[in-house]
Amino acid sequence: MFSAADYTAMEQALALAARGMFTTTPNPRVGCVLMKDGMVIGEGYTQPAGQDHAEIQAMKDAISRGHDPAGATAYVTLEPCSHFGRTPPCADALVRAGIARVVAAMEDPNPTVSGRGLQRLRDAGIDVRCGLLEKEARDLNIGFISRMTRGLPWVRVKVAASLDGGTALHDGTSQWITGQPARDDGHAWRARACAILTGIGTVRDDNPALTVRAIPTPRQPQRVLVDSRLEVPLDAQILNRDTGDFAKPVLVFCAIEDKARQRALEARGAEVVVLPNPHGKVELRRMLEELARRGINELHVEAGFKLNGSLIREGCADELLVYLAPKLLGDAQGMFNLPPLSKLEDATEFRWHEVRQIGDDLRLIARRADTQR
Repeated sequence: MFSAADYTAMEQALALAARGMFTTTPNPRVGCVLMKDGMVIGEGYTQPAGQDHAEIQAMKDAISRGHDPAGATAYVTLEPCSHFGRTPPCADALVRAGIARVVAAMEDPNPTVSGRGLQRLRDAGIDVRCGLLEKEARDLNIGFISRMTRGLPWVRVKVAASLDGGTALHDGTSQWITGQPARDDGHAWRARACAILTGIGTVRDDNPALTVRAIPTPRQPQRVLVDSRLEVPLDAQILNRDTGDFAKPVLVFCAIEDKARQRALEARGAEVVVLPNPHGKVELRRMLEELARRGINELHVEAGFKLNGSLIREGCADELLVYLAPKLLGDAQGMFNLPPLSKLEDATEFRWHEVRQIGDDLRLIARRADTQR
């Protein structure tokens, strides 16, 4: 069904899509390559929201190089859109340009598209194929797929630990368990996320800024705090908007109404979101639904073992990003606060997705068994 040339062109399109890793939110990361007479005549990837999609960029690129897109094959990592959003439909633009063939990696999970773009192309007489390197395309947009199909962001919980599972000494000391390469790699995962989540315990113990610092990034992810009783100190670094280029306020989720504290936090530039709960705890599922409503695709969690455990217990953690250092801490704080089990069959199961050495440490990625993508 697909030739070696098709695979090569789609690999190029995926590489282009990855160039939008930090900038396309809330839109998906999409790349497009135009081939004609065995030659690449145009390339493009989705620009920030409200600007050109990948297909439009590729056609503009072709024209700027002196090529006519008519008769070309478009390799695109996601089905061309068929609806008016902030920009016109890409499917219509491909038809008008006279594209002869479209190869898509996957259908768009957005219910307003979901096959309609491909059908519009077929109706116009274009040769349409779909499914080339689909797994790679899905991994690139795992958060967007989650938000479109489940109404929830993809939740990635990052932990740095010793071989025996320790994340900090009992006095809270945790800097640094892993080496610099692993810490830098962690910042790359921060950068690709739409938002970074932590809990009030981590703010009290470590006072993190939760910014991307180790790698260049065109934007800082939105910062999110779970603080059921609005106990965050007003001088906490997470509230400091001078530590990075923050276009959006810090979101503070709480479970109680406290107008005075809300006003004080809002004066510091935060936005307080109250999710009333008689038990006095933030309902994590409701919080995730609200984040998805705000266009958050990937949520990166850097929290303590209590919030980590709550996310797992409530079925809200999709992926574990664990850095293991080759050292033993003995009796130390663990990774997840989980209740004891009476049966092994009750264990929360994950599946290995990737294992890689980063410097002297191991990076383990595991995905919950019932949320495999």
